[in-house]
Amino acid sequence: MSNTFITVKQIAREALPRLIDNLVFPNLIYRDTACASAARMGDTVSVRRPVKLTAKDFSADSGVISEDITEDAVNIKLDRIATVDTEISALDGALDIDSMARLFIEPAAAALAEKINSDGLELYRDIPYVGGTAGKTPCELGDFAEAAFMLDTNKVPTGSRCAVWDPSATASFKQIPALINAEKCGTSASLRSGSIGEVFGISSFMSQAVKTHEAGTLKATALKVADAVSDSDTVSLTGSGISGNLKVGDILKIGSKTYAVKRGAEVADGKITVNIYPNICAEKDEAAELLGSHTANLVFHPSAFAFVTRPLAAPAGVESYVTTYNGISLRVVRGYDMKYKREMLSMDVLYSFATLYPELACRYMG
Repeated sequence: MSNTFITVKQIAREALPRLIDNLVFPNLIYRDTACASAARMGDTVSVRRPVKLTAKDFSADSGVISEDITEDAVNIKLDRIATVDTEISALDGALDIDSMARLFIEPAAAALAEKINSDGLELYRDIPYVGGTAGKTPCELGDFAEAAFMLDTNKVPTGSRCAVWDPSATASFKQIPALINAEKCGTSASLRSGSIGEVFGISSFMSQAVKTHEAGTLKATALKVADAVSDSDTVSLTGSGISGNLKVGDILKIGSKTYAVKRGAEVADGKITVNIYPNICAEKDEAAELLGSHTANLVFHPSAFAFVTRPLAAPAGVESYVTTYNGISLRVVRGYDMKYKREMLSMDVLYSFATLYPELACRYMG
């Protein structure tokens, strides 16, 4: 980086808007904006959950009943740092900020965004409410209708609903005649832009980072509940010839309801005992089923999930700059690696994700 006028401050200020533009999932969910104080990896921060209120009937006799507004908080561990690092010698051709953007800033911002998107979409494991069919790519308007119905059933607010679909589902949706036919949708914008847009109140986005869930190996003839449970987060299953395991994020269908496996478990002594969400009430011998491997598309309200960043502390003895905008913080550091005797340029983000209200989302299988 022969031009000494290109400072880490310039790089950081050019990089953050590009990073934000490349983010998909974090831009669609709740972002905690309390980014004033610096933090380190492993720190735990308290994040305020969006407030939920309940509407009541008005009575002329008793008058209104005041509802306390209590901002519930959750503790979130800042357990991830996404970083892109390069030797300064690799940037010798960057003689101005435009060439620096081409050689380092734009590729670094895209790489950071890809990593952050990928980590965020791991939250599908927390969602027990499922639609679609495991192994079958969503491809019809009926898939949007089913996803909307699932959110409606859970009383999810109708405004601001979003979906993140994998490339296969997105490609299938783009071929639905009702979405690309100008006479039917009233505009040809979806055909010209290649986007899906809003369908049945759901704004859809594509991400290459949507996860594929590999289900556990649990097998049994006539899988069933081993012992009756009431409002429990644990259930035991049994069946003839039972074997295998359950993984975090597996979906168990017990009776007519679905549950997400919260901790992995193995079969022992003819049954498997597993921690699930939500709590379950089930009779002994009630039928159970492990749903198969699937693509974990997500349909949700923004308040279902949270994305949290904090400014990383400036390391001593090196040139560094931290910039923050709208709840997202980015650090750029220029320093010297004494072990390998080389000058380095680093761009990194400290962050974490959390599921705030699982009932505000559904996992749409593909």
